Amino acid sequence: METLPRETIVDVLEGRLREDILAGRHPTGSYLPPERELADGYGVTRTTLKHAFGRLVQAGLLETRHGVGTRVRDFARLGGADLLPMLVRHSPDWLGEIFEVRRSIGALIAERAAAKATGEQRAELRELLSAVAAAEGGDAGQLADAEVHRALARATGNRVYGLLTNTLFNAYLPLRGHLVGPFLDPGAAHGRLEPIVAAVESGDRAGARAAADAYLAATERIMLESLGIAR
Repeated sequence: METLPRETIVDVLEGRLREDILAGRHPTGSYLPPERELADGYGVTRTTLKHAFGRLVQAGLLETRHGVGTRVRDFARLGGADLLPMLVRHSPDWLGEIFEVRRSIGALIAERAAAKATGEQRAELRELLSAVAAAEGGDAGQLADAEVHRALARATGNRVYGLLTNTLFNAYLPLRGHLVGPFLDPGAAHGRLEPIVAAVESGDRAGARAAADAYLAATERIMLESLGIAR
């Protein structure tokens, strides 16, 4: 069993402020009320408020100017992919758009891996694929599957693909426990991935792209169905 995290008052306030910003109760570009007024409104001290502000500034939702105030940042225009886990936590609807990017990037990565992979990388892919078949439980299968995709990204020879792959996996974190459907049956999970690895091993670029597209479409359908989200 996992130990439940203990939330501090700063954690709770950060969450409340984050939800109020993402829900539009503090509109983009607007200045938040004075600290004393806002602290009183949330029933916290100004010190607690400052700590929560610091986290949200670091997350890219707020910007503070000394002597001017704290303003809600235009994160849709200025933010980066590091905001995705926060946005998914706010609304699972973001997953549909994340999966759309996952399909296009994943297919391209598989195609490039088929063209660029070294013999050592092909052997690593086969070994990691075996770990998917041997995984015990959906969580272990999900993690083993992720390592195959990280290896595919490395096999492209382009480190940016590796970072993009990590970014997409990180976006799932808030809901990862609800997305284990495709990995509950290790044999089926292995079977969906095997055509990608086989195509990369043989250097078949078109085959790798097609296999990745089929894999991503199938796992997306299972994941979204488990969340009750229509495609």
